[in-house]
Amino acid sequence: MSETQRTRKFWGWGYEGEGVPDAEVDSIGHDMLARFGVESQGISNPPALGSLDLPDAKLAPPSSLVALCSQDRRERAVHTLGKSYEDLVRGMRGDYRHAPDVVAYPRNEGEVENVLAWCAEVRAAAIPFGGGSSVVRGIEPDVGEEYAGAVSVDLRHLDRVLEVDRDSRSALIQGGVFGPHLEDQLKPLGLTLRHFPQSFEMSTLGGWIATRSGGHYATLFTHIDEFVEGVRAITPKGVYETRRLPGSGAGPDPARMLIGSEGTLGVITQAWMRLQDRPRFRASAPFEFEDFEDAVSAARALAQSGLWPANCRLLDQREALFSGAGDGTRSLLIVTFESADHPLDAWFARAAEICTGSGGTSPIELSGTSTAADAAHRGAAGAWRNAFIAGGHRHDAFVRLGLIMETFETAITWDRFPRFHAAVLSATEAAVRRACGRGVVSCRFAYLYPDGPAPYYTVLAQARPGAELEQWAEIKTAASEALIAAGGTITHHHAVGRYHRPWYDTERPPLFAEAYRAARGVLDPEGIMNPGVLVNQ
Repeated sequence: MSETQRTRKFWGWGYEGEGVPDAEVDSIGHDMLARFGVESQGISNPPALGSLDLPDAKLAPPSSLVALCSQDRRERAVHTLGKSYEDLVRGMRGDYRHAPDVVAYPRNEGEVENVLAWCAEVRAAAIPFGGGSSVVRGIEPDVGEEYAGAVSVDLRHLDRVLEVDRDSRSALIQGGVFGPHLEDQLKPLGLTLRHFPQSFEMSTLGGWIATRSGGHYATLFTHIDEFVEGVRAITPKGVYETRRLPGSGAGPDPARMLIGSEGTLGVITQAWMRLQDRPRFRASAPFEFEDFEDAVSAARALAQSGLWPANCRLLDQREALFSGAGDGTRSLLIVTFESADHPLDAWFARAAEICTGSGGTSPIELSGTSTAADAAHRGAAGAWRNAFIAGGHRHDAFVRLGLIMETFETAITWDRFPRFHAAVLSATEAAVRRACGRGVVSCRFAYLYPDGPAPYYTVLAQARPGAELEQWAEIKTAASEALIAAGGTITHHHAVGRYHRPWYDTERPPLFAEAYRAARGVLDPEGIMNPGVLVNQ
């Protein structure tokens, strides 16, 4: 079903009528108390639409754009906040002070051009909007007083697969298509993009490209970058389109200017994307390790083996317990292979040798592809998979329970990982104790590279009524400072947005910031595109 036929929640994840029932929310609270000693505040209900702190609009669209714009209260609220912990708490409190003045729904590129031209004329900020799933304040219209107002540019109507090249196994796809609707259009052709970020249900192709999203594959094809063959955007200066090629050595890659630009250069309207045949063969198994260090050793060996498993997620013992995939005594490494072309017995057998050679044991019979094909959907691996897929709804539940639940992710080389991990854990756990008294910090490897992992940390902590945002900020700052000081990146796949700007400003080379500002000045002379993200104008 197309996203245009459903009503999005203005608070929380997904669509109206969906979510975790109160009985299950209550059960989650009891589980967290039993497992980690953190006590909920009871279940709170999201605010009513009429109770929101929503300012009056400061500008209205011209008559030429009225037909494709809205100033409806619900639509303005939907386009205000993302889905981070802070967003959800502020939303629960009815804080929608940065609501856009206008929401525009262009139906084609010409209308995108017209909206941006009007924004430039009246000096209104233009905020590209896909699914609103940002966890880094990437879509909030917090633009300051120097702008006449803010316009959220929602691409939900640009949601089609326009052309398919079966020989090259690629397709021209519009940027506003949501993940499920994209796969629905490709499935009858036996094709798939196979890019499944945790936000898959509520995010779009244009958003994936703009934020350098991380997807399904834990090795090799980890980011959306790997699938972009050519990309097209409407900028305030005009059309920016890269040539469709399998590869090129002609200077710096112009597509890379848009990939990861986070809406600061223009609106990504379509892209030629590399597709794959839908997989027919699968092999999967979970491996348990008594020592986290042994699991890390196995993960590194797999990453450097050239086997390229589709899934290779390492959960430390606390992460396994948090998701219900373990009892808190062992780390869990989930290994999955898939192919549209060939059976996977040899790849799977070698991966099993690597894991068992590092001290891992598997609760399933490792007798080949036929018996291991659906292991990722059963047992401990299945429990983690289900928790991962329901992550957005579960996050809502934690906020309704009055618990602090934050995640942050990074990447580091293998040689530095032990010291890095110890430093980040120590700093974050100390911040949890100072700010909250009780809580837990867990770790998983979301992605693996031959030269290092992408660790993903989860914080669950006791909250004090009314002080949740101050507690969250203390933990977030301590963790961010620690990982930057230890040599990691401020984000591997969540993007920079407004949250990560202070640490991104430290991480990037100063001359790059200067060069990027200059390029932005060419494409966006009036500085209207998503101000406050990546660089100052």
